[in-house]
Amino acid sequence: MDVTLLGTGAPQGLPRPGCPCAACATAVGDEARAATALLVDGVLLVDLTPGPAFAAARAGQSLAGVRQVLLSHPHDGPAMEVPAGLPTPGRVADGRELALLDGHRVRALAVDIPGTGYEITGAEGERLLYLPPGAAPAGLTGPGEGHSAHPDAAHGGGPYDLVLLDVLTRPDALARLRATGAVDAATDVVAVHLDHEVPPGPELHRRLAAVGARAVADGSSLVVGEYHAVPDLPRRTLVLGGARSGKSAEAERRLAAFPDVVYVATGGTRDGDEEWAERVALHRERRPSSWRTVETCDLVPLLTGPGDGQAPQPPDGPDEGAPLLIDCLALWLTRVMDEVGAWDDAMWEASGRRALRERTDALVAAVRATRRPVVAVSNEVGSGVVPATAAGRRFRDELGRLNAAFGAECEQLLLVVAGQALALRG
Repeated sequence: MDVTLLGTGAPQGLPRPGCPCAACATAVGDEARAATALLVDGVLLVDLTPGPAFAAARAGQSLAGVRQVLLSHPHDGPAMEVPAGLPTPGRVADGRELALLDGHRVRALAVDIPGTGYEITGAEGERLLYLPPGAAPAGLTGPGEGHSAHPDAAHGGGPYDLVLLDVLTRPDALARLRATGAVDAATDVVAVHLDHEVPPGPELHRRLAAVGARAVADGSSLVVGEYHAVPDLPRRTLVLGGARSGKSAEAERRLAAFPDVVYVATGGTRDGDEEWAERVALHRERRPSSWRTVETCDLVPLLTGPGDGQAPQPPDGPDEGAPLLIDCLALWLTRVMDEVGAWDDAMWEASGRRALRERTDALVAAVRATRRPVVAVSNEVGSGVVPATAAGRRFRDELGRLNAAFGAECEQLLLVVAGQALALRG
């Protein structure tokens, strides 16, 4: 089954007419996108891009053989053009199936906004899922909410070969598809409905690769079921940045499309500190509701058990192999330095230095050996400000050493500056 993407943009296209934003200004060449539309084997057209006949011609295709035109969402973009000779476009009722004369089967899937998703099966049994802009399949519960069957469970078809959806706007849709088995490591996930809110240029492709997805240019043809190298997702990532740089948001973004994430909060609670409580609340509000939070500085058991066979796991603890988001290493270090008496000069020289080294070495060893996906956050230090106290300088030095040792065990190392992630490794 061949799929040609006549467009890959949002209903209004990219750039949006008359919009002066940075994303629209840089949307040229392969980054310019018409409204998303799919031409399947030259006979089935899903959604209409402005000027569909011209779009098809640019892709080396013709609409002359189209026998069915399906719409997936209410049309709020430019006036829809239906070329002469095309069947009248229509929507299929949720749950209804169409068996086309050429051998394709189409099943309409309910989504959680106005619109319809389509599951399309080719004559050879290859299968794709297409979701309208801003949509996730309805009826799929999120991780930790009790998983219901994935969209194809009734048909026993297993994971889709190709999924086309609004990855950046609805990463939770991809997470739910993964949680229910509709998407696995071999599924080709392609981002469509790209709008001017997406980051311009190479940043778009970097963000998509981080969640195991990709974008293609308008006019691209894909063979459903053909092997495509899925982006190599790192097991360990360290995200560094200064105060309010966006490092935590970057770390959360990298796991937003994965199920069963365990958020490890090392800061804990501070009685009577309303400003700290507000910071914690803001962090919680922007996380997916399906994520679970563990407030602890005991990181080694989380990293090493239970899948590594090294540490027992409490019955109500995180699932084996679930991704960990650790925020942050600076707060972990603060707690450990408290525990080993690192702030007292005499105790530091007597035993604190050695005890801290043992704790950090154990953490680094656990990161090296972990089988779980890990994204950790830490503060970047040493950019010129010299603390006024010996204790402050001690903390700065130890955090720098911890960042370097932890980062040395990570496949990917990022530095976030003014909300922009710079890849230092990976």
